[in-house]
Amino acid sequence: MKAAVITRFGRIGDVVEVRDVPDPVVGPCDVLIEVRAAGVNPVDYLIVKGFMASAELTQMRVLGNEVAGVVTAAGDEVTRFSVGQEVFARVDPRVGGAFAEYAAVHEELVAAKPASLSFEEAAGLPLVALTAWQALTEQAEVGAGTRVLVHGGAGGVGSTAVQIGKHLGAEVIATATGGGVELVRALGADQVIDYQSEKFEELLSGVDVVLDTIGGDTQERSFRVLRPGGTLVSIVPIADAEAKTTQFGVQARSFFMRPNGTQLARLAALVESGELRLIVETVFPLDRTTDALLKVERGGARGKTVITVRA
Repeated sequence: MKAAVITRFGRIGDVVEVRDVPDPVVGPCDVLIEVRAAGVNPVDYLIVKGFMASAELTQMRVLGNEVAGVVTAAGDEVTRFSVGQEVFARVDPRVGGAFAEYAAVHEELVAAKPASLSFEEAAGLPLVALTAWQALTEQAEVGAGTRVLVHGGAGGVGSTAVQIGKHLGAEVIATATGGGVELVRALGADQVIDYQSEKFEELLSGVDVVLDTIGGDTQERSFRVLRPGGTLVSIVPIADAEAKTTQFGVQARSFFMRPNGTQLARLAALVESGELRLIVETVFPLDRTTDALLKVERGGARGKTVITVRA
């Protein structure tokens, strides 16, 4: 099969290649997915550069962390899925394997693809939707009346978090700029702050939860808008987290989402009910995986970048 792989860490253009590799081994609890599309995320280029590893790469790695396709085989112990079923999944991050013609995924990480979504839309949903869901429901207890500030509201995680926040009953404020302002407003945000022309810390106070998808200076300034006892949840590391919790009297939590097929099925139900949709910005073919990764690395997206593998 064809797959996008690396055999060493380094710059995207130097180490990523698409070539023929052996088909994946299907374990007893795995489903073999004929991949139709795969989502591209910042974690993918971080893996390429070795930022997610504690040692040098010792064997070939097939890239990619979220996938949508059709089940073509199932292990002997699989009970939830059958051949021919359309599915999607956030794969095991220790394994990867989504940027390929076939991927073997443990059935506990898989959910039935929402019928209303194309494969490209479904492929871009698992990582961002699970990240947003776990941030708002596990890292913070968002519910009716909670004031939530979402940074990067037009990005993959941010746009999903805006919608999930509204589903949970929160008042959602989001930052965006340019065309992203109207996009985020259309997704249901109660207030959108243009970060190019406005300073959110001068406009807001008493916020219950901040979801930080940006880091850096944006993260630093976010502590000022939280109410005492509020929570900052970040998908990037928080510098001096313990000191900041003491200084501002808040909670500061950095986390990395985990694959979860049960939660993914719940999110699929939100898609089918019309409460959650994914914005796909750009689609690349598998042969242009390098271009897809470089685009995501540049940032500034208004939605997801997706690789299409089969029509």
